[in-house]
Amino acid sequence: MKQYYTYIMASKRNGTLYIGVTNDLIRRVYEHKNELIDGFTKKYKVKILVHFEILNEISEAIAREKRLKKWNRQWKIELIEKDNHEWKDLYEELTK
Repeated sequence: MKQYYTYIMASKRNGTLYIGVTNDLIRRVYEHKNELIDGFTKKYKVKILVHFEILNEISEAIAREKRLKKWNRQWKIELIEKDNHEWKDLYEELTK
């Protein structure tokens, strides 16, 4: 079964946030970290994976991404800190 991911990246604790969706989280975060794609994350140095969710359907992942993007900033911060209160880079755990 294919998996899809909705994820949140940050520039630093309480910094600039980016919300995205992908079918390959490790590859996508690598691209953000290494500034391989021009755009928002490269411009604002958003390189820390602070939250992700695994979904089974691409339609669910896209819908979740859209909902999260509409949330106010405080709700996004609370979501991150619920499971990652220190804002650790979760990418390191994924690539072990």
